Amino acid sequence: MKAYVYDANGAAIADVPKPSPAGTQILVKVHACGLNRADVGMSKGHAHGASGGAGTVLGMEWAGEVAELGPNATKVKIGDRVMGTSGGGFAEFALTDHGRVFPIPASMKYDEAATLPLALTTMHNALVTNGALQAGQSVLIQGASSGVGLMALQIAKHKGAKLVIGSSTNAERRARLKEFGADLAIDSSDDGWVDQVLKATDGKGVDLIVDQVSGKTVNGNLAATKVQGRIVNVGRLGGTHGDFNFDLHAARRINYIGVTFRTRSMEEIRDIFANVRSDIWPAVESRKLKLPIDKVFPFAEIGAAFARMEANQHLGKIVVTF
Repeated sequence: MKAYVYDANGAAIADVPKPSPAGTQILVKVHACGLNRADVGMSKGHAHGASGGAGTVLGMEWAGEVAELGPNATKVKIGDRVMGTSGGGFAEFALTDHGRVFPIPASMKYDEAATLPLALTTMHNALVTNGALQAGQSVLIQGASSGVGLMALQIAKHKGAKLVIGSSTNAERRARLKEFGADLAIDSSDDGWVDQVLKATDGKGVDLIVDQVSGKTVNGNLAATKVQGRIVNVGRLGGTHGDFNFDLHAARRINYIGVTFRTRSMEEIRDIFANVRSDIWPAVESRKLKLPIDKVFPFAEIGAAFARMEANQHLGKIVVTF
């Protein structure tokens, strides 16, 4: 089968063996894939958890139809239209666990479905499960103009947040955050962003920050979070290291939580998918929760899709179709 593979010479389309499902795995005929920043890193040889390195089939989320079932796969059937996550998504066929997929609503196209699995699971888990967001609370999404960030704004508003703040360092994208639920849009590279957050919260700070930036923003986050508030560290686009004001963290008694899918067991991942289904799925089916598609590329032009992601001028998801 055709796949987009990283090797010593970089990433390229290549022929690889078609995988076979075992245990609770399912084999999905892929029709569309969503492109993510981690894919770009792996296309340059960087590791992403246990994934990466020579011979890696790239791709993390996709939509398609179930083609084969492992002997213990019971949650789907052959022919079902599904969207899900796994390694090896940029290929004609992808393997995943039977509990790591969502059904595609009847009226939803594959390219739209391919934008959703990572954003829904990542941000529902960050906001609701780990962030304990309650109706009437305030939330700041750092890095809100990314695909998962736009979904976080929408989920926060859907769950009844009283004040939703989103950050973006790009003026054009920042101006569009209100379309996705932001009551206030800030620039986290502006020295005055903490004061803007405090002003919007009567000096108290927000109840919850979902942080995709980290790095140099960490102490600003501590100052912008209310006493006994929460910070959920989802991403580190601004750097994996930075100065940390331990005294401010202690004084404000902030619950600082780190999350990633890379160290989760399959049972934990199944629970995350199940929680999305039980809590916010009607809003997905009704298109209340959705992501804009920036551009769709055919698989033969996947290199151009990666180039567009690296240019960092898009808003919404870049999709590759078969």
